[in-house]
Amino acid sequence: MAFLVSPGVQVKEIDLTNVIPATSASIGAIAGSFQWGPADTIITVGSEKQLVQIFGQPNNDTYNTVLSAAQFLSYANSLRVVRAVGATALNATSSGTGTLLKNADAVESYSGSEEFAAKYPGVIGNNIGIDICTDSVGFNTWIYKDAFNSAPGTSAGTLALGGSNDEIHIAIIDTTGAITGTANSVLETYSYVSQASNAKSADGTSNYWVDVINSQSAWLNALNAPIELADSGAVMAGTTFDTTIDGAADNIFHETLSGAADDNTLTTGELIAGYDMFADAETVEVSLIMNGDVKAGADATTVANHIIALAESRKDCVAFVSPPIAASVNNTTPVTDIKTWRDSLTSSSYAFADSGALYVYDKYNDKYRWLAASGSMAGLSANADMVADAWFSPAGFTRGNLRNVTKLAFNPKQVDRDDLYKVGINPIVAFPGAGTLLYGDKTLQYKASAFDRINVRRLFITLEKAISKASKASLFEFNDEFTRAQFRNMTEPFLRDIKGRRGITDFKVVCDDTNNTGNVIDTNRFVADIYIKPARSINFITLNFIATRTGVEFSEIAGGN
Repeated sequence: MAFLVSPGVQVKEIDLTNVIPATSASIGAIAGSFQWGPADTIITVGSEKQLVQIFGQPNNDTYNTVLSAAQFLSYANSLRVVRAVGATALNATSSGTGTLLKNADAVESYSGSEEFAAKYPGVIGNNIGIDICTDSVGFNTWIYKDAFNSAPGTSAGTLALGGSNDEIHIAIIDTTGAITGTANSVLETYSYVSQASNAKSADGTSNYWVDVINSQSAWLNALNAPIELADSGAVMAGTTFDTTIDGAADNIFHETLSGAADDNTLTTGELIAGYDMFADAETVEVSLIMNGDVKAGADATTVANHIIALAESRKDCVAFVSPPIAASVNNTTPVTDIKTWRDSLTSSSYAFADSGALYVYDKYNDKYRWLAASGSMAGLSANADMVADAWFSPAGFTRGNLRNVTKLAFNPKQVDRDDLYKVGINPIVAFPGAGTLLYGDKTLQYKASAFDRINVRRLFITLEKAISKASKASLFEFNDEFTRAQFRNMTEPFLRDIKGRRGITDFKVVCDDTNNTGNVIDTNRFVADIYIKPARSINFITLNFIATRTGVEFSEIAGGN
């Protein structure tokens, strides 16, 4: 506010209520192959049911990704999913030639001649059909009329502008029964939508049938109006819409789709491209990235290193990587092969590796599958956040119990665990009467330091993420004692809270003229040094049982009270 130049009262508000915001540490991320769903775009799901509704049930090509994602969602409720598709994948189309439309952006930019296409690539689209009813003549003979209240007619908006007959009914059909189990059953209905391009619903959104289908349908894209709907796309004013369906004995428009193709056996490059959707830390928030689609040794290593590099670049998440299935399943030298795989990985405190495959039940296909454990490892970390905090270890008998596991491909004994743990491989162990447990909490960092433990790495991710976000409020302010005091008063209570929640044992915040010297201020910088003593998880317990003679006082041989 400017200075007063004549007598008056000047009112100012100064906001000193800045606090460190809460940040999420439990958001998972996975890319891989699915039967259905949008491709090359990030979709957030909150449950296994929602995952399968959007991306389809697992089959022999997709179970690695689907079941890994489902394992994670058995512990947590927020997962970012990217469907990657191969180069030969196709959407089913009305002409039967097929085309590739990966997502809504591809539909919006489509310039071809197809009338309809399946919503997404994949052979599921070959089961989709569409029926359109334009008037009472067709409605009275239509096998799907019971799904609608009455025949289509003229909308109020069109009638008010001198037009007529713009309304149509649409039924999207499972023509073969492969989707619902019953041939010619209705998947979706759209009542009283309009052929007029400028028609509006009561809530102000478009009621033009093409817009409605493209924005709401889970099964179909409308790309071009059929020639049978001669007036479709005209405006409401003064248009009498043609309701005749030429060549249809029942005056109903029928169309079935075909020409779809799957390509779910992804190349390394295609899978990596899917994970690259998570690369931008500023626009995509993720915390736990897992490599569920582990199918081949070379692919597993290359993809694992790429995910680790992605986490290293972002600095706000952990990559969970699993060895190739063959390294532990039906293998007589699992320790040797898993260590060989580990040696091919990048050393990083932003990565976490497990010891082998899990045997899980695929309820969708009534069979058991060998599955990479990375989804479960990320899930245990998310679970630790919910039952404790991000800086608590996800391992052990309190928080390390795996869910939905029938058996292990490789149950490491103590000597095996010693061998694996030395190189940063965290054993998964089945103990009689205790279930299946994660029995280690090391990161893949070779150098011995506090950051070779996942709880310390995730503690610092939480601190750095929250404090850096809050620090943006200091941008473009003056680097003076007032701003520095504001920063300290914001940061220190947050760290005291973390200390009270057992994440750190002590801390110190230095933000004054000792580290904000004249040179720092003159170069438009601001410096804060935050010293942290992280809490450490117990990995080794020593219990000394000492036998003594009957007449000896304990105070004579042991310290304490």
